[in-house]
Amino acid sequence: MISSRPALGLLLDVDGPLASPVTRTIHIPEIADLLVKLAESGVPIVFNTGRSDAFLRDVVLPPMIAAGLSQDVTLYGVCEKGAVWFRMTTEGITGLTVDPDCVVPQDFLEWSEELINERFSETVFFDHTKRAMVSVEQHTHVAIEDFVPVQQEFDRAFFEELVSRGHGVVWNDLVCSDADGAIDYRVDTTIISSDIESSKLGKDLGAQRALELIEADGELPLMWRTMGDSRTDYAMADWLHDRGFDVEHADVRPADGILKTAYPVRTAGDLIHDEAGVVFLREWLDLVNA
Repeated sequence: MISSRPALGLLLDVDGPLASPVTRTIHIPEIADLLVKLAESGVPIVFNTGRSDAFLRDVVLPPMIAAGLSQDVTLYGVCEKGAVWFRMTTEGITGLTVDPDCVVPQDFLEWSEELINERFSETVFFDHTKRAMVSVEQHTHVAIEDFVPVQQEFDRAFFEELVSRGHGVVWNDLVCSDADGAIDYRVDTTIISSDIESSKLGKDLGAQRALELIEADGELPLMWRTMGDSRTDYAMADWLHDRGFDVEHADVRPADGILKTAYPVRTAGDLIHDEAGVVFLREWLDLVNA
């Protein structure tokens, strides 16, 4: 339980800022150490990610435990862009909740898995750990130049299949609404994967879930730092700023374009991904200890 108002709260994307998009692990050991020190200082840490709860449990939590995470520290996970949320301690995950309104239809999930297994399994794998969305991810041994054209092919297949089923879908610049003019699903293309997800999901919904979890345990911080490697990650800071919180966003892949915002956006010079992420974690620990 948080006994007093924390000075700072963190909403962190995982892929890129913390986990290497190359190894898909916490590749820089100092990241786990810094996360532990921040958590032990009373900073509420929320992993607001498109990843599954299994990824947080199996990839993010173990190095933090190895770095000395205390049994009485609670971390927060909001996975699949707001579809799944829970608390996490050294004992694992507790209170996991899935929003049933954000789960893709079972028959489309089965169709998607069959498509990947039959046509694209040499390039990507089907993520069976997801509870609400369909996700396919690049094999780590596949080069990016080989992955991208194949990704375009299966993304188009996902888009066309959903449209054929009467759903409203958006994929990049392609938009097809349903019979009522609504958009039901989104085909979201990332640098290592593609997610087929409910249009209700997003990092802003993740921020809302996160603050609900923290507020149930104690007082909310007034000052927040968010971090991500995608333009969609700005939605975390947007949501916080719109509700009057003091927020800054750290962009660890600014080459995609820094968005114009009403709040400060920070970069780490020429550093990107987890090499930039560790810089910001050091800075935030200094801020808490000042």
